[in-house]
Amino acid sequence: QVEVEESGGRLVQVGDSLRLSCTVSERVFLRYVMGWFRQAPGAEREFVAVISWRGDSTYYADSVKGRFTISKNWDENTVTLQMNNVKPEDTAVYYCASHKSPFTETLSREPGHFEFRTQGTQVTVSS
Repeated sequence: QVEVEESGGRLVQVGDSLRLSCTVSERVFLRYVMGWFRQAPGAEREFVAVISWRGDSTYYADSVKGRFTISKNWDENTVTLQMNNVKPEDTAVYYCASHKSPFTETLSREPGHFEFRTQGTQVTVSS
């Protein structure tokens, strides 16, 4: 069974909106903190946003705060990253990942605390 799978990445223009979706197995969706990370060419993987396993707390990187929104859809077991007013510096491969431990209360921003299972989805912002 696929535990985590992203979709929605594409080529967009500066200022556009884009929604990334992460389909998650019920086992993971109900138990784990979920995060979005990204990696640009030649750069380290960096934190974007995180949501608690209850879905009641979120945290964002300063670079996306006010533009991106992470949320959980309980009917579809999906974790969505709504990206508004995108900028060229948002160009990267985006990854959805679950925390390594279930029922964690801390909203970690460290990639090393998360389990990455996928190849990610490419977002390219053209100016």
